Formats: sequence, C-alpha cells, structure tokens
Amino acid sequence: MYQAYSDQIADAALRQGTFASPPFKIDRMTWIKPSFLWMMYRAGWGLKDVGQARILAIDISREGFEWALKHSCQSHPDASMSKDEWLRVKETTPVRIQWDPDRGLQLQPKPYRAIQIGLSKQAVELYVRQWIERISDITSDAHDITPGEVRSSAK
Repeated sequence: MYQAYSDQIADAALRQGTFASPPFKIDRMTWIKPSFLWMMYRAGWGLKDVGQARILAIDISREGFEWALKHSCQSHPDASMSKDEWLRVKETTPVRIQWDPDRGLQLQPKPYRAIQIGLSKQAVELYVRQWIERISDITSDAHDITPGEVRSSAK
C-alpha cells in the first residue's frame, strides 16, 4: 500500500513502525492505495505540497486487507440500490472502496481502474494496531523516477 504524508507524520510512523496519534489523526478516514502510480498522481511525486511530501510504502497483512474488503461498501451508490439503502450500508461499514483511473509513468489516465481503500472507525484502529507489518520511506525512490518535466515544473 502507499500513502503520502507530511514530514511530521512520516517521521513518527517510521520511528514507531506504525502511525502514531498525534500527529496522525486516528479519528479521520485514511486512504490506502495499492497502485504506486496512482499514489504518485495523487501526491504529485511527493512534490505537490508539504502535506504529501513523503511517500510511504506500507506492508499490511493479508488478513487485514481481506478484512477491509469484507467490511466495505462503495464510496458512492451504484445503480442497483437506492440512495437510502446505500446510506444504511455506509453507516454500518468502516471501509469505503473507490475506483479511479489508474495512471501511467507520465501520470496519464489508463483505460483500467485502480482501487482506493478508505479506512475509518474500527478499520483505522485495526490498520494502525494490527495490520501494518512494515513502513518504508520511498520518497527518494519516487523522486529518482519522477519524469524530468515534472521535476522541472516543481522547482
């Protein structure tokens, strides 16, 4: 999984091997992204803003990933259910699933979708306390492969 954070949150997470509150806000939804290039799109290769300057790779347990999927609902109602039905499901599930166009190396949209997984409530607690197996700072790797024109425009 990938996430982008400020130096303060990233440094604390790397020191402790998980996200520490504070500075991490455990009561807020946090989005984990399996697609590296979608994360680069979202965070602008770590050059977009200071709140997303550090790119972290987070290894989570398979059990945690499966739990998240089993306790999820779409972030928006689909055509098969009414908005009221979706709102009832949304209230009882701590995980949101959203599908966005995946990205290529130049961050152009691809014809297929990448999953984004939003963790809230019980799911954030489990993520922070049980699922995370390792956190690695890959910011310098992201910067090393950042396309030249992106790097030039960020200066």
